[in-house]
Amino acid sequence: MAKTDPFADEDDIVSGINVTPLVDVCLVLVIIFMVTAPMLSEPVIKVELPRAHTKEGEEKEKITITLGKDGRMALDYKEFKTYEAMEADLKDKLLMSESKLVILKADQDARHGKLVELMAHAKDAGAQSLTIATERKK
Repeated sequence: MAKTDPFADEDDIVSGINVTPLVDVCLVLVIIFMVTAPMLSEPVIKVELPRAHTKEGEEKEKITITLGKDGRMALDYKEFKTYEAMEADLKDKLLMSESKLVILKADQDARHGKLVELMAHAKDAGAQSLTIATERKK
């Protein structure tokens, strides 16, 4: 009587991993990131930029100061109540920046005196060049 091997008839041994569920999960994650990414780049203070005939600037490392029409200020994505509170962060960012470029985004209804004051403070903090952001006229 011959001994029979119980595993001899199994020709369909699973030797791979099914990657279809992994690909499905990855695609869902990519879609979620694509939908949420624009929301994360929203500025702290919504401003309506004045319109002007301008050309697109070249992409450089930049520091953005935003001034709202109600006088609120933000440095990149952090809001500050007064310039004195923002001064230390601005100096730190300018020390780490190679271009030392500061872009001022001021609402078209913001007070001009406040904008000029911000420009002077940015120069005192170490900014080498200042740019006022505008929207392109259509």
